[in-house]
Amino acid sequence: MSKSGTIRVGIGGWTFEPWRNHFFPSDLKQKDELNYASRQLKVIEVNGTYYSSQKPETFAKWGADVPDGFIFSLKASRFVTNRKVLGEAGESMQRFLTQGLTELGDRLGPILWQFAPTKKFEPDDFEAFLKLLPDKQDGLPLRHVVEVRHDSFKAPDFVALLAKYGVAPVVAEHFDYPMIADVTADFVYARLQKGSDEIRTCYPPKDLKAWAKRLETWAEGKVPDDLPVIDADRKVKAEPRDVFAFMIHEGKVNAPFGAIALQEEVG
Repeated sequence: MSKSGTIRVGIGGWTFEPWRNHFFPSDLKQKDELNYASRQLKVIEVNGTYYSSQKPETFAKWGADVPDGFIFSLKASRFVTNRKVLGEAGESMQRFLTQGLTELGDRLGPILWQFAPTKKFEPDDFEAFLKLLPDKQDGLPLRHVVEVRHDSFKAPDFVALLAKYGVAPVVAEHFDYPMIADVTADFVYARLQKGSDEIRTCYPPKDLKAWAKRLETWAEGKVPDDLPVIDADRKVKAEPRDVFAFMIHEGKVNAPFGAIALQEEVG
């Protein structure tokens, strides 16, 4: 076993007009933007899958357009998470999981289940949702991560449920949403959302170094001592973990440069 997991830093999506003639070269064709971005970064979080379904051939094309080792994280359908009773999401979940995403093969990374800021923690119903999450789809192993954005989730019971089902919480650095940095799975997933469009690398060098250290600590199987956890008494198994981190902020004009800079910090 290696002494450290793989750290991948990336961005949200690749189709963004302000990146043209800025991150993307001026002579780059739009159809080649994914090909280019995937050779500057190691992971991309796909937002479009949250709003609508894709065709199997679309996923296959994405997978063929990126190099070996590149990973796509897919944001799950809003029709699964934007509902009053999560335990009733089974049919919508199956529709999302069977649309052809396994065409990505080993390029398929964590599936992000994002909840509305108004969604409160109801232990029984949330566990019913976690029970619906499959370990595999078409024989392909799946990893699941949840982004909860209401303070009621800052509860040890929530952390315990995630650990029970091997699901990770998004470590969200956000101005309004709660940060939950408890380690509950064999990977860690961070969304860094306090970047500034006024800074070429989104975050100042000092902050980039601080995040690089945290990413490295998680990858080594340890827990950073400078982030808030909900259940400080809970023991976390010390084992290498893969780490995914995304530069996703308001304007995101410089998000690719921030992601590249942070990736360079961790090697």
